[in-house]
Amino acid sequence: MSYLLKNCAAIVTSASDLVLAGQDMLIEGKQIAAIGPNLHAPGAEVIDASGWFIYPGLVNTHHHFFQCFVRNRADLDWTKLSVIEWLDLIYPIFSRLTEDQFYHASVVALAELIKHGCTTAFDHQYNFPRHAGSRIVDRQFEAADLFGIRFHAGRGGNTLPKSEGSTIPDEMLETTDQFITDCARLIDSYHDAGPFSMRQVVVSPCQPVNCYKDTFVESVRLARDKGVFLHTHVGEGESPVIEARTGMRTVQYLEEIGFSGPDTFYAHCWELTHAELARMAASKTGVSHCPEPVYLVGAEVTDIPAMQAMGLRIGMGCDGAASNDNSNLMHTIHSGYMLQCLAANTRKHPVPEPSAFLGYATQGGADLLGRKDLGRLAPGMAADLFAIDTRRLEYVGTRHDPASLIPKVGVGRPVDMTMINGRIVWRDGQFPGLDEGDLFTRAEASFHRILS
Repeated sequence: MSYLLKNCAAIVTSASDLVLAGQDMLIEGKQIAAIGPNLHAPGAEVIDASGWFIYPGLVNTHHHFFQCFVRNRADLDWTKLSVIEWLDLIYPIFSRLTEDQFYHASVVALAELIKHGCTTAFDHQYNFPRHAGSRIVDRQFEAADLFGIRFHAGRGGNTLPKSEGSTIPDEMLETTDQFITDCARLIDSYHDAGPFSMRQVVVSPCQPVNCYKDTFVESVRLARDKGVFLHTHVGEGESPVIEARTGMRTVQYLEEIGFSGPDTFYAHCWELTHAELARMAASKTGVSHCPEPVYLVGAEVTDIPAMQAMGLRIGMGCDGAASNDNSNLMHTIHSGYMLQCLAANTRKHPVPEPSAFLGYATQGGADLLGRKDLGRLAPGMAADLFAIDTRRLEYVGTRHDPASLIPKVGVGRPVDMTMINGRIVWRDGQFPGLDEGDLFTRAEASFHRILS
């Protein structure tokens, strides 16, 4: 299928390049074929993009889809509990989820991501209750295929028993062998390293405090053997625990295992020292910044200006609904910028320009996932994009700076179109070919079976 977007009000080719005004974009098959004025393409479907701002598709680099079933519940509000009390309350709920509920939670999360311009989604699925079987990630790929979204599956896992210091119920535990064996199965079954790939797998043990050391050692061995990426949680309050156990804080501990480098990215990193951030920058280990959980946790604001100044690779993530009650990466871009402005007076380095935060959620995320075919709009790149029709009253006075619109002003409604790999997956408030009402009914029924 070919599409010709005519007379685009603005094409934000990337967060750091010039914005093109009044030009056209031709999409042929899976990729962008041309960008320029007065393009012609006999046989292409012509779309009038007058008034549209066109952006590179957003790349989400950290999430927990299964947590969508525990949103907006006062009885699970962790601002009223200690962290340990909250974990003791919520993990038993997580451990009751079934394979079918993991699927429907993925449908819910992916739908919201696409509606708000996300075209590539990474999910860190670390919850594997024994009764739910071993095909939870397979069902996530099924959900991604339903919508036509690029999906990078982070196969997580927990191996350390609660009796030895973890927070994980026994029902959610695996052995290292079980974890590694299923990671290998998923890589062999789904991982596609080719251009415009729609499916990839990332070896993602949940976090060092909830796993034996050999889980991380074997993760590195498998990932390097298979040529896939590595991911885990780092720097969200666990460093003192790891230091008490090993004599090293988390960053050093993982570096000595080999769980670092340009094929590795960590989530969060708000508690890390500047020396630890410098070590990550030197090893080219990336960070998925998740700003919205900071509001709920009440933790230190992640020092993004220092990370930027050090040249650290930065992407953005929604995080799970247990610490962020939405799956809206566009909202996260705005929150991320505003949160840094709030903490600006406590920082050595200035807050990056608003457009930089759009860059973290596009090119930055693509870089964390090793995707050179994503993150910007140019001929030969994947046709992953979204469009906002700015001919609305809420955009009056904002249209002079399209690259800063999302981080500085914020966008409070779904986008007008999302395209992935040259296919329109969301347009004019609908998922083409899908019945959203039916998807809602089935997901809601699945939710009530476990939490009513």
